[in-house]
Amino acid sequence: MSPGTGAALRMLAATAAAKAVVEIGTGTGVSGIHLLHGMRPDGVLTTVDTEPERQQFARQAFRAAGFASNRARMIPGRALDVLPRLTDSGYDLVFCDADRTEYLDCLDESLRLLRPGGLVCFEGVFADGRTVGSGPQPAEVLRIRELARTVRESQDLVPALLPVGDGLLCAVRR
Repeated sequence: MSPGTGAALRMLAATAAAKAVVEIGTGTGVSGIHLLHGMRPDGVLTTVDTEPERQQFARQAFRAAGFASNRARMIPGRALDVLPRLTDSGYDLVFCDADRTEYLDCLDESLRLLRPGGLVCFEGVFADGRTVGSGPQPAEVLRIRELARTVRESQDLVPALLPVGDGLLCAVRR
């Protein structure tokens, strides 16, 4: 995660006065720290990852950054197995930085999870410049293009593509 992407996430969480955020792809906790800094002081980050070891590392990073243990809820598992168990319209922001071939499916789940006015954000949509390339592209890039087209054409979303890091596709749910 680039510093610019982190700053954008922090600002978006603050703008939404986010109290409940879902993060798909815990990683090492960097994005979670940015989200937690932007969230309300009583906010809870729910973070999903297939690797419990990463979540343990992130938990330590959150603690080192000064966040109480009750500010983050770690759920191990595949996002598309975990997200259906989360509360409809119960979240202010959903951030996705995981398997890019699943981004379009994560969009469907995110829209169900978000309250009206909530934000959904997808990291890495430039795919190292490949999304604008004209030659044959791998499935990941084709799926990202499909995601971008779906978000752009949706009547339920107000989208923006932020040119930070490797591209941050964001949209507000109407």
